[in-house]
Amino acid sequence: MSTENLLDDRTSTVAPHPKKVMRRNRLFLLLFGTALLLALAAGVHWWTVGRYVEETDNAYVGGNVVPIAARAAGTVREVTVGNTQYVKAGQALVLLDDTETQAALTQAQARLVQAKRQARSATYSNAMYAAAVDARTAELKLAEQMLKARSGASVEVVSTEEFARAAESVALAKANLASAQSQLASGLAMSGSGRVEDDPAVVQAEQQVKLAQVAVTRTVIVAPVEGSIAQRSVEVGQPVNAGIPLMTVVPLKHLWIQANFKEGQVRNLRIGQPATIVSDLYGSSVKFHGRIGGLSPGTGSAFSMLPPENAAGNWIKVVQRVPVLVLLDPAELAEHPLRVGLSTTVEVDTHDLAGKPVSAADSASIR
Repeated sequence: MSTENLLDDRTSTVAPHPKKVMRRNRLFLLLFGTALLLALAAGVHWWTVGRYVEETDNAYVGGNVVPIAARAAGTVREVTVGNTQYVKAGQALVLLDDTETQAALTQAQARLVQAKRQARSATYSNAMYAAAVDARTAELKLAEQMLKARSGASVEVVSTEEFARAAESVALAKANLASAQSQLASGLAMSGSGRVEDDPAVVQAEQQVKLAQVAVTRTVIVAPVEGSIAQRSVEVGQPVNAGIPLMTVVPLKHLWIQANFKEGQVRNLRIGQPATIVSDLYGSSVKFHGRIGGLSPGTGSAFSMLPPENAAGNWIKVVQRVPVLVLLDPAELAEHPLRVGLSTTVEVDTHDLAGKPVSAADSASIR
């Protein structure tokens, strides 16, 4: 075979078919056009939506963790709840032995009865003293009349001794009246207004009864809020002291999100801006809606147990994160319950910049 024939055969096998070239060009053009459209759509989305969205996945569910502690020392008689149990506000959680407090209450009530009886007795004594004053007043008037009748008579009618006895009777009647008045004044001073409820001993006894009732009440430890029980550490028969934590109650109906945004993201955040929250518990199929409620007064590192010391010579700047409060919709929270500490992703729509910056506005309070 000649060299020309070989070259012709090699050329014919290398040259692509025109239809294949057109098909390949169309495919490249389609791919390029699709990529261009996607890039254009992404650019439009970023220009209209994306540049107004501040997002962070450093966000967690927050809530109040209410400690339950004894308000008085005692021995645990009964524990009525366990971990994860849901309780109502005012529901009894722990019962302490109330034998001593009940006895103290009975004694205080007895002392109150005794004080009231003594107050009534003083009232009756005052009435007796008042009657004695009236009687001594009448005796004085009678003695004065007798002295007046004898003072104008002659010696032949009234002797000197009789006149002297009449004068002594007047002096004695005055002394008796003064003594009766002193007894009445003393009784009134001791009893005050004369009413039993105003007597100092009665008032003191009533206060002792109230204190004894408070002591009895403190033997029943109740839930201050509605929520779920956690961290129960108390058992039956355990002696407890006042202030020792026994368990906690978490109000699951009052939760919020603590979103830790970078300090550069905070500048566009405003109070009341809408936020979308996705929890890792439910995934992207469930989206919670909330609003910006406030900004922490310091960064997370500022409130840590070991705050950073930046005065050293080998200082390296680290972007700080600022906790932002995001309030949740109670209806959505009731439909899809959350738990404290769950991880979430938060997106905030910053289109509306009419509100006050979170760094300058009064934040919503969580109670």
